[in-house]
Amino acid sequence: MRVRYSAWTGTREPFPAGVSAQDVIDELSDDLLAGGDVSAALERLARRGLDGRNGLDDLRRRVADARAREMQRMGLDGPAQQLAEALAPILERERAAVAAAPDDAFAQARAGELDDLPDDPFAQLAELRDSQWFDPEAEAAFDRLLERFRRDVAEATFGQLASGLAHMQQQDVERMRELLDELNDLAERHERDEDVADDYADFARRYEAELSAMSADGRPPERLEDLLAELARRMAAMASLLAGMDADQRQQLAQLAADALGDIDLQPQADRLRATLRRQFPQMRWAQPPSGTPQAGPQASSIAGAVDWMDRIAQMEDLERALSQRYPGARLEDVDAGAVEDLLDAEAAEDVRALREMERALEQAGAVRHVRGRLELTPRGIRRLGEASLAQIYRPAQPGLAGNHAATSTGGDSELAGTTRVLQFGDPFRLDVSRTVGNALRRRAAGGARGGKVRLRADDFELAEAERRVRVVTALLLDMSFSMPLRGNWGPAKRVALALEALIASRFPQDELVMIGFSDLARRLQPHDLLIAGWERVYGTNMEHAFALARREFGRHPAAERQVIMITDGEPTAHLEGSRPHFSWPPTPRTLERTMREGRRLRRCGATLNVFLLDHDPGAGLFIERLVRQVGGRLLYPDLRDLGSVVVRDFLSRRGA
Repeated sequence: MRVRYSAWTGTREPFPAGVSAQDVIDELSDDLLAGGDVSAALERLARRGLDGRNGLDDLRRRVADARAREMQRMGLDGPAQQLAEALAPILERERAAVAAAPDDAFAQARAGELDDLPDDPFAQLAELRDSQWFDPEAEAAFDRLLERFRRDVAEATFGQLASGLAHMQQQDVERMRELLDELNDLAERHERDEDVADDYADFARRYEAELSAMSADGRPPERLEDLLAELARRMAAMASLLAGMDADQRQQLAQLAADALGDIDLQPQADRLRATLRRQFPQMRWAQPPSGTPQAGPQASSIAGAVDWMDRIAQMEDLERALSQRYPGARLEDVDAGAVEDLLDAEAAEDVRALREMERALEQAGAVRHVRGRLELTPRGIRRLGEASLAQIYRPAQPGLAGNHAATSTGGDSELAGTTRVLQFGDPFRLDVSRTVGNALRRRAAGGARGGKVRLRADDFELAEAERRVRVVTALLLDMSFSMPLRGNWGPAKRVALALEALIASRFPQDELVMIGFSDLARRLQPHDLLIAGWERVYGTNMEHAFALARREFGRHPAAERQVIMITDGEPTAHLEGSRPHFSWPPTPRTLERTMREGRRLRRCGATLNVFLLDHDPGAGLFIERLVRQVGGRLLYPDLRDLGSVVVRDFLSRRGA
């Protein structure tokens, strides 16, 4: 790989702000908690953009606006309009000279020729090329116009590559002919999949002056593919310009262009290169102008200028399509950041690069992985999602705390167990130093070495094992009944669950969080279960089963303190009959009785019950109030917008106590 450095132009930030995985997780959190697919969530984020940056939709609108403004600048008739304006004073001088010599037979014949000229300026130019002029100064002016036209056609066909033809000197034409012959050979060999990299490097060195005009940095294109793509765009734009004209005008201009190139002996090279490029770049517009291109406009233009205009409009149209991402196989890599910078600005190009970095940042951070062609959050990604949820609710939950900052360690190390094992990747770096160094010494002795330095290898390291002693077990009971999403309660409840998991893992690593979801039945939840829709289209709110599962989990930690946090929006409408749920609405006395009995059992096992009752029916509030009175619990009625703040604040205050 070759890297080139040049002076900073001031148009691009040399050290752009990177995109972190946590930034992306923060932006995706709402979408993921709503049960969104990671890939689909990334696509939606790319459309709306990262915080403070343009998204694909914003960029596409900006390109569409720029394209509309460009469309209003000129039209397909621009070259004909300019040619007509250039011919008018020449013809006026010729007519004046003819009129001043009424008795001259040649003047009379010339007057008839001028009167019979067609209206189309390209057709006029074609006829005047072969005619005999009456006025010498008019003839000289026409010759200069014809020379400019030849140069214009060459630049329209070859772009800045034809800059050596500016003064139509013979040595320039000869060099251009040699350049095009060699380029045609390279292009055809490249088409046959031959390796031409070294030959192109030699070609670029010998024709550096001509090729340097093709790029903005004043250097030849790095690769043959780049040079061919630039020429293909140019020739395709010329073909589009011709395709947008009416049949007669198209025929006249095409013939004039061929004659102009033939006059300088470049037509065979141009035809050969055009045929090769059409085969290599079939996706370009070779037979149609960009959609909506106007026929006429306020600004006249040379042919080369019109081709530039057509090329710019085509680039904008292609960029709009790439930014829309609404075609099979669309990828962010299809959006050319260089084209965005050329057509918009450097800041917009950096926004595109930031969008491309999103998935890569998540992968490098280990937050996502590809599973059967789809992106999925890893456990580390789910943990980061919990941290993002915690960050959103932690600030309002803990106002006024100075010095808060993210930390990489969890604190609160476990108690050493007195045993060791081989250190494995991902283990905490808690070394048993004596065993580690001893392993290295024994390995060195077995190899026959004596004295000198002790060198450690990866398999020498031994981890000092520790036992995690749980101090507080928190059972988080999440209502998953159908009413939760209907009232908009399920998303905030999931955010609370992930935030509590992140909070306990970081601040209280010796604690245990048990998540239990309940609808018609209750079940143990893992963090990744919260990333699906979560709620279920079943009937029933089985608090009895949820309490029973929580009590069973508490039994695994007999020495720990125990608390229950239940987030719900209704009263119990189901209980277990054997192993099957029994549902009834309104709730039967048996359902209420069995739920109350299981709540008292929770109390007898030492657990405290904290109920956060969301938007609910009046009947639900009456039962929950009676439940917490009988079991000595607490009932809170948080506003849904403050649910996370209230739960975290309450947890922290009780955990601190």
